[in-house]
Amino acid sequence: MQITASTASLTVDDVAASQRFFTKHLGYTEQAAAEGFASLTRDDAAMDIVLLARGTEVLPADQRDQRASGLILAFTTTGLDTEEKRLRSEGVDITMPLREEPWGERLFQVTDPNGVIVQFVEWVTPSAPEGA
Repeated sequence: MQITASTASLTVDDVAASQRFFTKHLGYTEQAAAEGFASLTRDDAAMDIVLLARGTEVLPADQRDQRASGLILAFTTTGLDTEEKRLRSEGVDITMPLREEPWGERLFQVTDPNGVIVQFVEWVTPSAPEGA
């Protein structure tokens, strides 16, 4: 098997709100759209995103009323400090402030209007433990 692309399909209450968020703040462009559906893409290595309206009949019956929850879209990036400042200046609510984990992961999170959590990650050399 050769995977040629990756897409996250998210079921949300308000497709237009998530579409605006991802295009305005995260650099996605609309690839296709219809009532209750939007397909978004970027020119870089980020995964594509499909937004589906909750309740849409194209979903199997047992999935129609589910929402995107318990899911974090994580994007590894560079220039994390700059991106956090840019998003904050655009009025995006930073729902988890920038922090660094002991294993070398620097990250922060934002949340779209439908509750989709987007995490931005930058890997750094972990700090040496105190007293080492």
